Amino acid sequence: MRRYITYVFLLIIALNSVSIQHAQSQRDFSREVARKAPSWLRDGVIYEVFPRAFSQEGTFDGVTAKLDQLKELGVNIIWLMPIHPVGKDRRKGSLGSPYAVVDYYGINPDYGTKEDLKELIAEAHKRDMKVIIDIVANHTAWDSVLMKTPEFYTRDQGGKIIPPVDEWTDVADLNYDNPKVRDYMIDMLKFWVRDYDLDGFRCDVAGMVPTDFWEKAREELDKVKPDIMMLAEAEQPDLLVKAFDTDYSWRLLHGLNEVIAGGAPAVLLWDRLDEEKRRFPQGALRMRFSDNHDEIRAIARLGQRGALAASALMFTIDGVPLLYNGQEIGDTSESGAPALFEKHLIVWQFRERRPEFLEFYKNIIKLRKTHSALRNGETIKIQNSDENRVITFVRKDKTEELLVAINFSNRPFIGFVETANSAEFADVTPGVASVARASTLPSLSLGSYGFKIFRRELSPSTR
Repeated sequence: MRRYITYVFLLIIALNSVSIQHAQSQRDFSREVARKAPSWLRDGVIYEVFPRAFSQEGTFDGVTAKLDQLKELGVNIIWLMPIHPVGKDRRKGSLGSPYAVVDYYGINPDYGTKEDLKELIAEAHKRDMKVIIDIVANHTAWDSVLMKTPEFYTRDQGGKIIPPVDEWTDVADLNYDNPKVRDYMIDMLKFWVRDYDLDGFRCDVAGMVPTDFWEKAREELDKVKPDIMMLAEAEQPDLLVKAFDTDYSWRLLHGLNEVIAGGAPAVLLWDRLDEEKRRFPQGALRMRFSDNHDEIRAIARLGQRGALAASALMFTIDGVPLLYNGQEIGDTSESGAPALFEKHLIVWQFRERRPEFLEFYKNIIKLRKTHSALRNGETIKIQNSDENRVITFVRKDKTEELLVAINFSNRPFIGFVETANSAEFADVTPGVASVARASTLPSLSLGSYGFKIFRRELSPSTR
């Protein structure tokens, strides 16, 4: 599924899964406990790579060549968008959609060979980086090798194979009522983990595939490699109970769009976070993002400073953050639109044109890695003097508290936050020369779309 994720699209998904949601409405997932994610994921930063666009060559080797740069950035999880051969249907563009898969066991020859992929994975592992790949389990290309077994597909009343959604004309819907489809897909997933030493999967439109399939698949995958990760492209609480380690926090992303681009009050973001607590199982790990391959790039939606303010939130709130390739250097086309169906290279020269982006992301990732409270601490909302523009919260674990303040407006903020022990906090905002100098809290000043982060160490008596 590679289309813009719009509210119209979300409505379509909701209508297709209405029966599932009705059943779930009787189940309070907030009383259940989420599957425990591997520690390397909880401590991680995910970097999404579109091999076609990532390098001039558009190959696996082009990704391997930049692993040291990604390591220096602070990334430790590489997500490769679909690596499989692409269908010949060209209704979606001259190159077709990478999410229209011809052969789940094959490799897109434009990207290289299986040996090239294995080398990429091995080189990443040498650098203590994990690698996951995209799996499109819900549908295939019309010229898929699975068309030789047409009983694998969903049909209309007239017996015609159909797409999963009318608008998705380039793909055909797989029928998970057929046990043979389930067996085939589980065997395929095990193949990639076993033969390529992959560390997990990002699963496209996971909510459109039955949850009990994913739970069985996860049970089988854990037998092959217990410490893998599973990322669901969904916002569906039941998926995080047994099958998946993390999912998409779309509602928070849309809230950011409404606040920064639409002028909604910043407290809307707390509404979205509170909603998560009411809907999702305890300990649920959400993937946080402001950019990905389905969205108009954050710079185009939010402006340069707004995009950095959005990332300041996504890298300091609870969850695991995502970077989409080129985001770290401020890459964007004239329209800012993602280009899934054509060749649209990342303009790496933006590294020099917008140096503040790379500096920001290196520093915010380093800060996150340095402070355990930003990775695993609880999130506590605190009050400030203008909550229509500014959000303030504390990330706290047994050893430290970090206070985060972000201005989501285009006007400077001068005010205060309501916090005890203010004299104990030191400014650790990336770019601040001395982290040991005295803080100004509870007074607070922020530039337009500015942010600050303060820290205090907890003594044994205050933990």
